[in-house]
Amino acid sequence: MSKIKKALISLSDKKNLKPVLKILKKYNVQLISSGGTYKEIKKLGFKCLEVSKYTGSPEILNGRVKTLHPKIHAGILSKRNSKSNKKDLKKQNYEEIDLVIVNFYPFEEIIKKNNNHKKIIENIDVGGPTMVRAAAKNYNDVTVITSPYQYKNLISEMNKNKGSTTIEYRQKLSEEAFCETGYYDSLIANYFAKVSGNKFQKKKLFHANLIEKLRYGENPHQESAIYSSQKFLSIKQLNGKQLSYNNYNDIFSALLISKSFPKNIGTVIVKHANPCGASINYNKIKSFKLALSCDPISAFGGILSCNFKIKKELALELNKIFLEVVIGNGFDKDAIKILSKKKNLRIIDSSNLQLKNIQNIHSNLDSMLVQASDTKLFKASDFKVVSKKKPNSEIIKNLVFAFNICRFVKSNAIVIAKNETTIGIGSGQPSRLDSCEIAVNKMKKFNKIENNEKIVAASDAFFPFVDGVEKLVQSGVSAIIQPSGSIRDKEIIKFANQTKTILVFSKTRHFKH
Repeated sequence: MSKIKKALISLSDKKNLKPVLKILKKYNVQLISSGGTYKEIKKLGFKCLEVSKYTGSPEILNGRVKTLHPKIHAGILSKRNSKSNKKDLKKQNYEEIDLVIVNFYPFEEIIKKNNNHKKIIENIDVGGPTMVRAAAKNYNDVTVITSPYQYKNLISEMNKNKGSTTIEYRQKLSEEAFCETGYYDSLIANYFAKVSGNKFQKKKLFHANLIEKLRYGENPHQESAIYSSQKFLSIKQLNGKQLSYNNYNDIFSALLISKSFPKNIGTVIVKHANPCGASINYNKIKSFKLALSCDPISAFGGILSCNFKIKKELALELNKIFLEVVIGNGFDKDAIKILSKKKNLRIIDSSNLQLKNIQNIHSNLDSMLVQASDTKLFKASDFKVVSKKKPNSEIIKNLVFAFNICRFVKSNAIVIAKNETTIGIGSGQPSRLDSCEIAVNKMKKFNKIENNEKIVAASDAFFPFVDGVEKLVQSGVSAIIQPSGSIRDKEIIKFANQTKTILVFSKTRHFKH
């Protein structure tokens, strides 16, 4: 046990302080504070000694230096069972500080709302993190509180132990304190990296908040949780069972695809992180039905994401099939009422989601792979027609649509499309020819193709041999888009010209592993 006799309180967030002050008064704890916190404590009617009077040193440098004083830090860091430490304190006329209650300047909120570099710099807290680190290091004797959510447990702990705290409680708080200082430092380091344009610092700091512990990971024997760099996810669950690890993985894939569509149109259905159908037909119900028709068997139990607000008429159609998750850019009241009839169906509102400056992080074997997300919008200059036969504007639109879907399909990826709707998708095969065969077989199984229809295909990387292109052309594909870069590009172009196939090269490859 460690008895709390003296507490130092320095807060940016001063909410819910009164109950803590009451418990400290109950156990005759002397209070020290500074600046606005001192004024707040006095305003609430509690006795408090100002830091400048306690140390004998005034606040200086416009408040930059308040608590950075040996009397403060010696009082926090001194070991209570050390004779030499006690001797040093006595010699300097310093006293032990047993409780530190500190939260930091709101740097995270400031950088979200403000572009003024000077103001941002002034909101880097120095004294607060220094005191917290000192108290956390000396958890054997000192209790450290870093957030208002910890007040309730502090009150309970002090009541239970008559003004003292246990070593187990203090050690847990120490862990949370070092997490808090580490998180804070990562915000600052990443802000400076953004200012300097350094995307890959020599030492990379990540910050994330625990959103929730999940039931399990990809499989029941794997523990898992979801974290976010924000305090809350920007997507909101409106109905249904708790989301699983696999649900989140599929939701993120579905959102990346649907948010790549033109504004307020488009539907995609995802299964095991791969799209199994997509359409950007302007009629919203038709868009859903066309996406479903690409592969209705794979769509069973899938994740559906609409890049528009879901209304009553579409909700009635969605309830006719089994889906795990339905995502929309908002829902009207009737749609929520209809979809909620299925108690387990997860309904996700993505209307507040912003996809800007996203980084993908893949972690394994104590290492992390970090890269920018492949979400850039395509431009006409990204493509070059290399065949003798030239595409019209309709075919170009279909090729770009297919190529856009293709970059979200696991490699090797082939997408066959017509009328800006997928009709065959081949994914995740070691052989590109196998992916072609899967896409063609899916098309033949679920879509009736007329001889005069303009069918296009996209490949996420170049064809290493003519065989894949030949397979697609034999199946009725009249236009193909693929990245250039193969030593056999000339052979591919020659074959396209011989078969009067439109061939468009992309300047960029789009693997997804």
